[in-house]
Amino acid sequence: MTSSEPVPPELVAAIAAWSTQDPDPATVTETNQLLAAARAGDPTARAELTDAFGGRLEFGTAGLRGALGPGPKRMNRLVVGQAAAGLAAHLVATGSGDGPVIIGYDARYNSDVFARDTAELMAGAGVAALLTEAALPTPVVAFGIRHLGCVAGVVVTASHNPAADNGYKVYLGDGSQIVPPADAEIARHIHDVAAVRLADRPRSEAFTVLDESLVEAYLDRVVSLVPPDAPRQISWVYTAMHGVGASVVAAAVNRIGFPSPSVVTEQQHPDPDFPTLAFPNPEEPGAMDLALALAERDQVDLVIANDPDADRCAVALPLDGTWRMLRGDELGALLADDALRRGVQGTYACSIVSSSLLAEMAAAHAQPFVHTLTGFKWIGRVPGLVFGYEEAIGYCVDPEAVPDKDGISALVRVLALAAGLRAQGRTLADRLDEIDRTYGVHATDQLAFRVADLSLIREATARLREQPPTSLVGQPITVVDLGTGSPELPPTDGIRLLGSSVTVVVRPSGTEPKLKCYLEARIPADRSQDLPAARAEARRVLDALRAEISGLLGLP
Repeated sequence: MTSSEPVPPELVAAIAAWSTQDPDPATVTETNQLLAAARAGDPTARAELTDAFGGRLEFGTAGLRGALGPGPKRMNRLVVGQAAAGLAAHLVATGSGDGPVIIGYDARYNSDVFARDTAELMAGAGVAALLTEAALPTPVVAFGIRHLGCVAGVVVTASHNPAADNGYKVYLGDGSQIVPPADAEIARHIHDVAAVRLADRPRSEAFTVLDESLVEAYLDRVVSLVPPDAPRQISWVYTAMHGVGASVVAAAVNRIGFPSPSVVTEQQHPDPDFPTLAFPNPEEPGAMDLALALAERDQVDLVIANDPDADRCAVALPLDGTWRMLRGDELGALLADDALRRGVQGTYACSIVSSSLLAEMAAAHAQPFVHTLTGFKWIGRVPGLVFGYEEAIGYCVDPEAVPDKDGISALVRVLALAAGLRAQGRTLADRLDEIDRTYGVHATDQLAFRVADLSLIREATARLREQPPTSLVGQPITVVDLGTGSPELPPTDGIRLLGSSVTVVVRPSGTEPKLKCYLEARIPADRSQDLPAARAEARRVLDALRAEISGLLGLP
């Protein structure tokens, strides 16, 4: 469609049908402005309308997540209202409509509005709705599912996505995020709801607004993770990354008796614009710069960051004379090793894209280990789970209370571990060295290809399946197509390449237009006593893997 062409009548009709249902004057106005601009020949407005009204946001195992704006392919009050009514219909249809549903939200634009709409529609459907009184960290709401005996939970959050986005995360009564077939069943109910006017769905204000007792109960649980006689002395920097974690973290730290951190004041309070960050994700380049600068100034032991909804935890340390953020696998190894040393018995788990180190650590302590598909919707469901993590800085250190990633309880366990080591005259870096000497070096890295055309990802993975490599970095390779499934894992879109000392997992991202490649190089313990040499060798292998995988996939 060129700038001289009229707006197609079918698009105009779709916009009109949508606008008659849209309960939000702001998005109605935005729609009218875009349509007027498109009719005046603005190609950007036309492209936005074509995309926003050319399909629907798909409800899946991540719930909903997308850019804010008008139209069925954006996050707005109509899309969220349909999702809430569909979830309520699913609960009633499955016999769970008599139980309560907890609804929480972060501090992003419209999160509170979407949460209140959800509470009104749940209550209108006869489902007892429990709405948090303020924006809260995702793990606090997830904790509330079991604590309050809920049949489901909703958190309105886009976690660490850009400021323009929002999302709708759904949990069921076990406290874990939804997985198939529940996601498809809920999606079917949402589709049915979308076929009729949302305004015809009953609403009610007969919902309960939760008081501060939910946060108090969560804090009681977090405080219990640190023994009364454990060392407390530690110096640290904390950043909330403009999110909702700061007040709960401060309360937990104060109750346990850890020293207060130096805080990144520019990022301490909730701000939906995330003004100091291009992407509010600790893993993104530059996101930790303010925190690291403060750490240098104050000469502290470590830096800890939460992402905006505080379900993830990142740690940075002074390593080899410079500050560096730990990879998710490194922090996972530290937390797992700590639990195993403390004698925590049960099943340890991580995702298939995480390091193989956890399996070796669990075996050395005679504890069960399970590999899962990517995401805490799978990790949190592992029977007998006592610790789980995924490389994307997500950690579950107290699954009985929160069978999901929890950046606040993970922060507390990191502080307890660091303080205990400091009392012995040691550091987290020393413990990492000890782990590598004991189990060998397990170096990991990631290679990602962002594309504008998703067909490029399909073509690249098809080539890899049809013409798989027989070797990588000189090692014979076993190819495992994860799409076929196995007795241990449900089918998923991914390919695993296994060598004697290397592993590569290739999979499309579930939330971004990316193809991700997860790389691991292993140097056995008998060759890891000289750690600088072993780590340098692992780095060389990873670099060679990156080059070979790039060539195999043929993506820019």
